[in-house]
Amino acid sequence: MTVPRFRAQKGGAPLVCLTAYTAHVAHLVDAEADCILVGDSLGMVIHGMDSTLGVTMEHMIMHGQAVMRGASKALVVVDMPFGSFEESPEVAFRNAARLIKETGCTAVKLEGGREMAETIRHLSARGIPVMAHVGLMPQQMNVAGGFKAVRDEEFWEDVIADAKAVEAAGAFAVVVEGVAAELGEKITRNVSIPTIGIGASVNCDGQILVFEDMIGLFPRVPTFVKRYGNMEDMMIDGIQRYAQEVRDRSFPAVEHTYSTKKG
Repeated sequence: MTVPRFRAQKGGAPLVCLTAYTAHVAHLVDAEADCILVGDSLGMVIHGMDSTLGVTMEHMIMHGQAVMRGASKALVVVDMPFGSFEESPEVAFRNAARLIKETGCTAVKLEGGREMAETIRHLSARGIPVMAHVGLMPQQMNVAGGFKAVRDEEFWEDVIADAKAVEAAGAFAVVVEGVAAELGEKITRNVSIPTIGIGASVNCDGQILVFEDMIGLFPRVPTFVKRYGNMEDMMIDGIQRYAQEVRDRSFPAVEHTYSTKKG
């Protein structure tokens, strides 16, 4: 999957997107996904942080490198962490270039609408494809007072203006997170780039979920998450059975050990 092909699917077959942070999960996701996002959500689902704000460039590079080892088909996009792009377009370019050079990914994603348009334009003009992110923006949780969906109609025009601004600035796609279903549909109709919904209605051009949320491996999930598995219960069962067999000395059994080699 390339950036031009991804963008050309606007209005076509829905784009399948998932997060991944490790090589093995990336390999599994790659079989079905059009896009793999190495999201800064890794701070919460992998590193146990309370928010994404503590994620560093080093985190994103390490996990980006791992994902690139597992992916071969999907478009790989790496999130720009909080503090790596807001200061100026020049700082954003240095950090985005570092992400691409050190991971081998194709594109970066950054949060923000109209206030980030100049930065998106700067990056796009210098060979760095940008996926934008509007609506509920986790990196702005302190300003918003938490993770709050955009439901009130009085704020809809602001979000639409944000989506149009990132489109005009050169973003090849835009993640639309945590907005009223009707607003998600309206944004999709009003921009010429693919909208990737996460809690933004079935009418977006594609959908994305955090992998750990989707397979039931993270205890706290937003309303918009559908669990397609319950890996947490399976893992608990496996851990408990293993612990019991270690304690009663039934593991390792003969078939799990090496016999003596004579002579």
